This record gives sequence, structure tokens and C-alpha cells, in this order.
Amino acid sequence: MAIRASKRWCKKSLRRNRIVKPQFLDKTKPMPSGSDVKFEIGHVLFIDIIGYSKLLINEQSEQIQTLKQIVRGTEQFRLAEAEGKLLRLPTGDGGALVFRNSPEAPVLCAMEISKALKSHPELHMRMGVHSGPVNEISDLNEQANIAGAGINIAQRVMDCGDAGHILLSRHVAEDLEQYPRWRA
Repeated sequence: MAIRASKRWCKKSLRRNRIVKPQFLDKTKPMPSGSDVKFEIGHVLFIDIIGYSKLLINEQSEQIQTLKQIVRGTEQFRLAEAEGKLLRLPTGDGGALVFRNSPEAPVLCAMEISKALKSHPELHMRMGVHSGPVNEISDLNEQANIAGAGINIAQRVMDCGDAGHILLSRHVAEDLEQYPRWRA
């Protein structure tokens, strides 16, 4: 899989979805009383199985099981989970992993997944990485969930890729560029 910084940012998609500064981040305005919004930066890896909806039900189930085994087998997943620094958001045809320990973790995890996928040619994946604001919420079933621009942008970055791509947002690429091992 090729790792690329998403410089185009799928211009059409992102022009429609301007990011605005959330009110709770504006330090000139007081926090609403009783607010339980907890601001946090999440380092998000968004994963998608290409062509999932066109598969037969048993093929969908097999591919999801294979993907789960691959993801859970990565060192980055196991480390973050052991530290309590990993949130998982299933999406049906993939999911988002939110690492709260390191901006490198989602990229290293994507690279581990890519390496494992070489022995699973039937599984066509694309991945996107972004770091941004996330917060824990309760979904309609009163289950713990996660939302925020960090998740949304990681998905948009991933949507710009094709099978076999690992795309990084410009923000992540610039952050990683500060470390010598990530310089090209």
C-alpha cells in the first residue's frame, strides 16, 4: 500500500464541509454550565473494505472476520488497547480506530495492516489517517461512542483513496515530518 499525504483533499467534498471552530473551544466565551463535553485530540485510522456492499452476505461476514483478526493482531492495536488508549468505532464495512497515545500509532497500525493484507488478496482496503478533536458520546442505544471532526475528516481523507492506499491528512503529514524517521 502506498502512503500519501492527501494534498488535494478531494476538493469538492471539503469545499462543502468547511470546518468551523466549535463554540466550546472559544476561550472568550464561557463554557455552558453543566456541559459534559470533554475536548480531546484523537489520532484516527479510518478503514474501509472496497466493494463490501456488492459481496454476498457470507463473503461480507468472512471479510469482516478477516479484517478484525488482522487489526487485532497488530502491535499498535494491542499496545493502545492494553494502555486503555484505544477507542473502536465499527462502521459495518470497516471502522475507525481512535488512538489517544501517539500521532504515529494510526500510521504504524495502517502499515502493519497493509503488510498483513499481502497474504489476503481477496481483501481490498483503503485507509485514511487524521488527528483532530473527538469526544465521547452516548449513541441512540445509550452505548459509548465517539464523534467529532477528527473522525469525520479521517473518513473524508480515506474516501479520497483507492484500494491499497493509506492516505494521510496534510495535518498528520506535517506533524510526522517533525520526526526524522518520517522524512522522505
